[in-house]
Amino acid sequence: MRAINIFTTIHSKYNNLTNTEKKVADHVLENAKSVVYMSITDLADVCGVGESSIFRFCRSLSYKGYQDFKIALAHSITVENEIPQLNEKVLMNDTIDQVASKVLATNISALNETFNLIDSSKIDQAIDCLLKAERIIFFGVGSSLMTAMEAKIKFMRITNKTECTIDSHLQMMSAALMTKRDVAVIISYSGSTKDTIEVAQKVKECGATIISITRFVKSPLTSYSDLTLLCGANEGPLQGGSLSAKISQLYLLDVLYVEYFKRSYEESIRNKEGTAESVVVKML
Repeated sequence: MRAINIFTTIHSKYNNLTNTEKKVADHVLENAKSVVYMSITDLADVCGVGESSIFRFCRSLSYKGYQDFKIALAHSITVENEIPQLNEKVLMNDTIDQVASKVLATNISALNETFNLIDSSKIDQAIDCLLKAERIIFFGVGSSLMTAMEAKIKFMRITNKTECTIDSHLQMMSAALMTKRDVAVIISYSGSTKDTIEVAQKVKECGATIISITRFVKSPLTSYSDLTLLCGANEGPLQGGSLSAKISQLYLLDVLYVEYFKRSYEESIRNKEGTAESVVVKML
């Protein structure tokens, strides 16, 4: 399917689609470049259909699911001399200086958009939850797991109540043992990763508070979240794990860290000094 232009496929199968699927097809044909950056929930809302209809539309075109469909869509709209894995504006004949400048601009844009998406009241609520929590467990899979680990390490300098496990099975076990006194910080760009949603479901069952860091306002993850903090980087299906998305997530986590430090200053400064002293002997 990858080698076949997806627009040709849609046109060839159009008459066999249901009326609902045709609504999705029409929107994709007219707005292909924006659909590449949409979650399944966003596309469903724009088309006025259910998420299950989007999934059936993808299957009608012989794709395994929505992500598989988006990858094919991205391949079909990519201009020949562009490098979609890096940035849609980076060209094959760009110099190193041009590449460096464009990557910088992409990261700055992601940070600026994330800043503009910050809701101070939600940050305030999130800090209150973190301060009151008995345990703070960071969750993520794939690239988002690396971000979760970074967050755990950062908060570990000022508090002893943070956790993060790498294995997805162990994450489910951690989620199953959470209580109403705990907070789960779940990081997922798409908000629709299967393992992440399973963790969110389990955390919700246990009554713990869920703070999600994600790109989209509406997604399977946000439906379980008590608080949603949005990051501003656009990441296409060929750009999985892009640094601009990670940088925007880390920026939000840094804001949470600094505000947490401010509100628990005496304890945080004491713990920070203690953790710093514990590793100073390791330094040359």
